[in-house]
Amino acid sequence: QLQLVESGGGLVQPGKSLRLSCAASGSPFNNVNIGWFRQAPGKEREGVSCISFPTGRTNYADSVKGRFTISADNAKKTVYLQMNSLKPEDTASYYCAATGFTSLCDLGRGTTYVYWGQGTQVTVST
Repeated sequence: QLQLVESGGGLVQPGKSLRLSCAASGSPFNNVNIGWFRQAPGKEREGVSCISFPTGRTNYADSVKGRFTISADNAKKTVYLQMNSLKPEDTASYYCAATGFTSLCDLGRGTTYVYWGQGTQVTVST
């Protein structure tokens, strides 16, 4: 069983950056897909980005392409989400999640993901 713990959220001004971390434990960190999802109050959960192991293939939502970058440190079993040029509409609770490996990791609403972290809040505001 995989345990996931997110960190790195906070309050930032528009245009600034944050880096979220998702630390995994409890199971081997291979043949899995790790995704970042977010949910704002009153809105449905949406996929932000994901990465497949061991291929490293990534996937991004259109709303974050060119601004967010997903990466991983296999030795630390940690996945990062670098968020640049943040906008107020990026404000949400951000969650990382894990599921079995597929060649292109799935985003959507995250219904195919099995393991979830507790979330970290990102607020973009002046």
